[in-house]
Amino acid sequence: MSSDLTRRTVLTTGAAVAGAAALTGPFATTASAADRRAAEARPTVVLVHGGYADSSCWNGVVQELQKKGYTTIAGSNPLRGIPTDAPYVASLLDSISGPVVLVAHSMGGTVITNAAAGKKNVKALVYVAAFVPDVGETQGELIDKFPGSEVLPVSVPVPYTRPDGTTGTDLYLSKDGQGAFAADIPAAAFRVLQATQRPFDADSFTFPTTAAAWRTIPSWGLVAGRDKAIPPAAERWMYGRAGFRKVVEVPTSSHVAMISHPDVTARLIEDAARATC
Repeated sequence: MSSDLTRRTVLTTGAAVAGAAALTGPFATTASAADRRAAEARPTVVLVHGGYADSSCWNGVVQELQKKGYTTIAGSNPLRGIPTDAPYVASLLDSISGPVVLVAHSMGGTVITNAAAGKKNVKALVYVAAFVPDVGETQGELIDKFPGSEVLPVSVPVPYTRPDGTTGTDLYLSKDGQGAFAADIPAAAFRVLQATQRPFDADSFTFPTTAAAWRTIPSWGLVAGRDKAIPPAAERWMYGRAGFRKVVEVPTSSHVAMISHPDVTARLIEDAARATC
């Protein structure tokens, strides 16, 4: 090969590479900037668990949301009742800059109903098989409003000593509680859930709700069609009374819809985020 041909080949190849870089470089940078802006525009999703559970119950939902670029925080709910739980979750909300979509399961619904009141950064509430109390109502009233709850008979009371020396009662889900709580997940998964659960104070059912954030914050709901903890009829009634913007029903779901149907749960959360943020 002559030196002239070699030189022409190198120059031609170099020009082609330089031209390609000139064409693709700015577009790649612009795309990256657009991706960053899109991520920054998305709200933070805060997930609040209920009784007999911990933050890990949201793992499947977190994975789905993170695929879509959402910052997620699965907060820890103290499960001591409204006077403790609501201020605790409210302090977490105060630590977040930018818009928030606040999501709750079960008893967590009572917590966010109180905690989100007056929080301007909370743009949407999502209730997943959850309590939606109004001011003055207790969870005890709501769980007995419709027949079908089977979870308390499979709960184990365990006394404990409070800081002031009085005796409280924690409720744990027993090993026989799968049918009432999580019938549609594998038995092995239930055994892990039951072993790692967080108990809740029995007094949680007696504290009256002091605020109803759903009255001023747009809300979404998921009904678990085979729920034997909070009856589906109660979920439909609470969601309807609150005038939710959208309600999704999963006919085959047990109480733990976020575990057995994380994709459906995540899509509902994303609907709320897109509509309000």
